[in-house]
Amino acid sequence: MGWGILFIGLCVGSFLNVVIHRLPRGLSVNDPKRSFCPHCEKSLPAWENLPVITWLLQRGRCRNCQAPIAIRYLLVEVLTGVLYLVAWLYLPMISAILAIILFTVLLAVTFIDAEHQLIPTSWTTAGSVIALGGSLLVPKLLDLPELEFDWIRESSWAGLRVSAIGWVVGFGSLWGVVLLGKLIFGRLRLNFKEAALWRLQEGYEDDDQLYFVIGKEPHSWDELFYRPTDRLVIQGHGFKVDGKRRPAKELRIGRDDLEIGGETWKITDLKSLEGKATNVIIPREAMGMGDPHLLGMIGAFLGWPAVVFVIFMSCISAIMAALVARVGFGKPLPYGPFLAFGALVWIFGGFRGWIWYFELVQGGFSP
Repeated sequence: MGWGILFIGLCVGSFLNVVIHRLPRGLSVNDPKRSFCPHCEKSLPAWENLPVITWLLQRGRCRNCQAPIAIRYLLVEVLTGVLYLVAWLYLPMISAILAIILFTVLLAVTFIDAEHQLIPTSWTTAGSVIALGGSLLVPKLLDLPELEFDWIRESSWAGLRVSAIGWVVGFGSLWGVVLLGKLIFGRLRLNFKEAALWRLQEGYEDDDQLYFVIGKEPHSWDELFYRPTDRLVIQGHGFKVDGKRRPAKELRIGRDDLEIGGETWKITDLKSLEGKATNVIIPREAMGMGDPHLLGMIGAFLGWPAVVFVIFMSCISAIMAALVARVGFGKPLPYGPFLAFGALVWIFGGFRGWIWYFELVQGGFSP
């Protein structure tokens, strides 16, 4: 049975690669039904889409155009298979099924957020609903070995209550961070004594997305526009739209359109946009709303004590990543992967250290 679960995990991992590539780009997961090379877009026959084996045999390259296929494809398939197998061997059957669902969502969210700084809340919402329903079958949630909570009784309704509290604590804790971040970091104002040259530029270094470049400072589109209401406001002169000068003192840019002198253009219709700026207001966000939904789902699966641990572990791991790999220095840091990492650490033994720590603290204060 173990080999069967491993094989299922590898196949699901192959499907998750489709989701990770298509979902953030607004593409259908089912149309086209067959996978295709992201470079030459050639449809892949079944024998070229075998989990792990195809990537290894073709040495991480497309057979048709020889373009490199990211190692992420291999990593997702292997991780999914291994996590499915470990869950099946490590947990009771119903708990293993719930853990497999949790792992599936965490893997998809981790790699989408790492690449696009976007968390699909439709997936985390579905995961939360499944966790709440599963708590009726498994009152102790994932029923991790050696993890005992006296306040969780063998009652379906008690399990549902614990799961619901876990969601509220998880979502509410990071929602507070989002609200506070909007107050503190909501806007960055740049003032220039001498007008600074700026332009929109498609692609910067190895990133092919759109950039707002002012002076020598690039700002990616994903970095600028977290919410549909966000606007990049530029005050200055010399505004040129597709090479034609537009008389105005202020220009407002959204994710999909721009407004200048009472006229509106679609960003996708522009060939060029540039000018000189004396003042710039850049929208900023301390944290996106996807993170609270993700931690809420984790709390629904694991309970509120795990939420506290996951926040602690995710903060530590994020700081370590920033220090060691310089992730997040000068650009937004995707937080979803660190929340997912904290949840996995809790499931695979982290709770033991957490319990030991609090027992140690409690013993230190006891008479």
